[in-house]
Amino acid sequence: MVPLKKVFPIIVVLITLSLLGIIWIQVNWIYNASIVRREQMEQKAVGVMNNVREQMLARKAPPMRFKVDGSNIRPADKGLAIDKYEITTTIDLNVNVSDRFTIDEVQKLIATGLRNEHLDTTFEFAILGKGHFGNSNGVKMQSPGFTQMVESAGRDSMDYLFQYIPLLNSFEYATGETETLLVVQPKNNLLLLLSLGRMMAGGLLFTAVIITAFILTIRTMLNQKKISEIKSDFINNMTHELKTPLATISLAIDAIGNEKVMDNKEKIRYFSGIIKEENKRMNKQVESILQSALLEKNEIALKLQVTDVHEVISHTVENLQLQLASKQGQVELRLDAINPIIMADDVHFSNVIFNLLDNAIKYSKEHLEVVISTYNTRKSLVITIADNGIGMSRDTISRIFEKFYRAHTGNVHNVKGFGLGLSYVKAIVDAHKGKIKVESAVGKGSKFTMEFPQE
Repeated sequence: MVPLKKVFPIIVVLITLSLLGIIWIQVNWIYNASIVRREQMEQKAVGVMNNVREQMLARKAPPMRFKVDGSNIRPADKGLAIDKYEITTTIDLNVNVSDRFTIDEVQKLIATGLRNEHLDTTFEFAILGKGHFGNSNGVKMQSPGFTQMVESAGRDSMDYLFQYIPLLNSFEYATGETETLLVVQPKNNLLLLLSLGRMMAGGLLFTAVIITAFILTIRTMLNQKKISEIKSDFINNMTHELKTPLATISLAIDAIGNEKVMDNKEKIRYFSGIIKEENKRMNKQVESILQSALLEKNEIALKLQVTDVHEVISHTVENLQLQLASKQGQVELRLDAINPIIMADDVHFSNVIFNLLDNAIKYSKEHLEVVISTYNTRKSLVITIADNGIGMSRDTISRIFEKFYRAHTGNVHNVKGFGLGLSYVKAIVDAHKGKIKVESAVGKGSKFTMEFPQE
């Protein structure tokens, strides 16, 4: 089986490449979709202008009335009666479409058509005079902002859409002479993005889901890697911790089997005492592991009773005098709490104080100084345990309450234990509905603060 340490970088690289590939596909997909949507919007705009042309051509010019009297043709006077011998007719002589509309009317026709197709209604227009096959002959009419927009388009024509719509009737179609409607529109990127809203939202959501899955996968793998390292460290520590008492017991048994010792009751009693103490030591280590398993399952039932915190602290300090002496240490008690009584499980609460003091002794140099203080707040009792030990780094502070975690790694046993003490402390404090926090700096010591509710 390939170790996770070797496989992990490969998996990360493969997942990263896959993620980048998917993002690239998403970006290209949205880009191509935007091009297609732009073309569709421009086609709609062309359709609108063709419809405008049809509406403009559909309006007829006001007819002029003429009299036909023999060989003479003259305009008929308005309001005068026509002689019964005179012939009258009407001829549409006004073939210029621009003469049939005002600027506001043309503007309204174009705006209405664009609005009906849900297109941008920002535009300017002009009607160019007649020319042969689209060659214009001057400007017949134009919207107020036409000149300014054309100048802007001249600087960056890619951002504008120009449409030339010939205003043809049958006569003009035959001669090739016609007026031309010129419409200029800025390309509205915001409207394009809004039209692609659902598609882009779906793409971004899908990409976000993939990125989230990628992050969760990496985090899970890192946790598994960390658990694997912790497990290896725990096995190494447990092997070392159990090996020492087993070796001591083995030596004591061999000594008892010696003929010279068998006849000496004092020596037998001495070696039996060693076996008993080492057995207790192993039982205590096994019990700490079992307690940790029960805490994880929330199966430890607390037997709450009235507990004097000052009494527990003083008793624990007395029991640790030998360990303190080995480090030339001393404990200063500042028990200032007016009300030191809380509801607690006496055994587990005592273990909490013991573990914190024991850690202060283990992780310290010579001339250890510990200050234990208590005080009351409005609804709680606060206990602080501060030392001048070796301190902890930020990374260690963030992980000290994890099960099996120890400040050192690998098969290093300068400090004994399984890394269960502080995780046990945190679990017991939480079980008492209390809070615990730690402050520390490398080389300057550590300070644990616990707060327990009082009713």
